[in-house]
Amino acid sequence: MIIFGTRGYLYQLAVLTMVCGWCGNPAAHTLRKRVTKFTLFFVPLFPFSTKYATQCTFCGGERQIPKEQAEQLLAQAQGGQDGNPFGAAQQQPGYAPPGGQNPYQS
Repeated sequence: MIIFGTRGYLYQLAVLTMVCGWCGNPAAHTLRKRVTKFTLFFVPLFPFSTKYATQCTFCGGERQIPKEQAEQLLAQAQGGQDGNPFGAAQQQPGYAPPGGQNPYQS
């Protein structure tokens, strides 16, 4: 007897702020990747389906997007985390680097 089937995996890749196509509100959207894998004896062997989607956190509306657009949004999200195009870390107000004196600690 051979036991086979499929199993789905859901990965959250990023959280982006966009205008929702469903409700029209500027809200956070999660960029998700759904991978369906073929399993044999409950062991996932290989993926046979990969889909990307964005979901609005305000209204819950979901939209399927192509892989190229998902990669573009992911690059945009990762580039926006720095805030500095030159790659140097900026110091935030009220933050003291380790080893320095922090006036907020006693």
